[in-house]
Amino acid sequence: MTGLMSHAPVLAIIIPLLGAPVCALMRGTTFPWLLTLILSGLSFYVSFDLLLHVSEFGPVSYHIGGWPPPWGIEYVADPLSAFVMLIISGISTGVLLYAKESIASEVSSKHLGLFFAAYLLALTGMMGITVTGDAFNIFVFLEITSLSSYVLIAMGVTHDRRALTAAFQYLIVGTIGATFVLIGVGMLYLMTGTLNIAEITDQFDTIADTRPVRAAVGFLIIGIAIKLAMFPFHIWLPNAYAYAPNIVTAFFAGTATKVSVYLLIRFIFTIFGVDFSFEIVSLSELLMPLGIAAFLSMSVVAVFQDNLKRLLAYSSVAQLGYMTVAIALASESGLTASILHIFNHAIVKTGLFLAVGAMFFRMQSTQISDLAGIGQRMPLTSMAFVLGGLSLIGVPLTPGFISKWYLLQAVLERGDLLGYALAISMLISSLLAVIYIWRVVEQMYFKPSPEGAATGEAPWTMLVPVWLFVLGMIYFGIETSMPVGYAEQAAKFLMGGQP
Repeated sequence: MTGLMSHAPVLAIIIPLLGAPVCALMRGTTFPWLLTLILSGLSFYVSFDLLLHVSEFGPVSYHIGGWPPPWGIEYVADPLSAFVMLIISGISTGVLLYAKESIASEVSSKHLGLFFAAYLLALTGMMGITVTGDAFNIFVFLEITSLSSYVLIAMGVTHDRRALTAAFQYLIVGTIGATFVLIGVGMLYLMTGTLNIAEITDQFDTIADTRPVRAAVGFLIIGIAIKLAMFPFHIWLPNAYAYAPNIVTAFFAGTATKVSVYLLIRFIFTIFGVDFSFEIVSLSELLMPLGIAAFLSMSVVAVFQDNLKRLLAYSSVAQLGYMTVAIALASESGLTASILHIFNHAIVKTGLFLAVGAMFFRMQSTQISDLAGIGQRMPLTSMAFVLGGLSLIGVPLTPGFISKWYLLQAVLERGDLLGYALAISMLISSLLAVIYIWRVVEQMYFKPSPEGAATGEAPWTMLVPVWLFVLGMIYFGIETSMPVGYAEQAAKFLMGGQP
């Protein structure tokens, strides 16, 4: 990379960060939205260019202010972080294409400048978590993301006062998770005398068999699990998704929990190492049961939900269970499946929540019982939801099938009883997904519309982005070389191979 793009690792963060205070000063609907869209699009372009460079030439190390680590702060773009940065900025830009009409109907125009400022700060925080090579800065960016998230969720109060309760619940639980992360980072600093991730990694083997380090590992895993909404730490997520403005739900469903999965992978495979994580402290014995419990129990809970956003929220916790199990396999194939599912689930779940937002725009409700006959009244939106639902189930030629196929290969690779039990559990979970998606489809297509119900699609400015995600699902369900290639490259890099 030459010229301005040689600063790509920091540009992807600086661009939305500098735009946030400008948005906060803006009034009206169009200008803050348009500025946020442009800045997110620029960040996406920078991330795409960075991923291509990393894929061809290897990891990029950027020293802030020209100060080399450990004296200065380092940003590192490797095959995993560059791929996740692309996902975050891409999902953000896609959601913003949809956002103008949607958010104007849910948030007062006098607050839109502040709303988009918080949105840009959330984007900044997630991008920063992904690229920083400094352990303390992970906490700093985590807090930037969290604080802006609380504001964005609370903005849903215009339509439902329960948004305030959801934001407060997330604040309490999220603060506990962030505190655990900070304590873990502090203990690592106590034992190594550095916050640079590369230097901590270099020293880790010499201090691994000490109580402070083992305690640090415990605090970090639990703190990240809370932020990740890993079962049973998921209590904040259903309410946050259900009562936040629709574009916030779509944005977070595609990015926030995925960043936490990234953090879990980063700490386990980069800092702690495979041998320590899975042989000395046996993290598989913790992560595997929790992952299985997540995708089985949360799929059951989703079956009984009356609110469509809550149904999809519990489905997200179940999908996070798949990612957790894939990590717990402690193999290159399992890691590939987890990283691939980050990408595929981000596209699918964002598209589903945007489709639900379009329904809400017309119906002013996301109660499943209020969607009777909507398949005839909003055929394009309903079809988009059905196609996304098929991907959640794992029907062939969908991204969900590709993710489950790679995970199935990874579990059967074990060749033991646990591997076969995992395969059966995945089948049961997929059958449960059929049930909860069918409940919605039945209401949409096989129930009569109530008299006087709103008719007509959402505005094209909302419908087109929904179908962009749907077409993305179709494309990446058939042409898998790009996401699979990047996932395999990242997994090989993390397992000690060359990128």
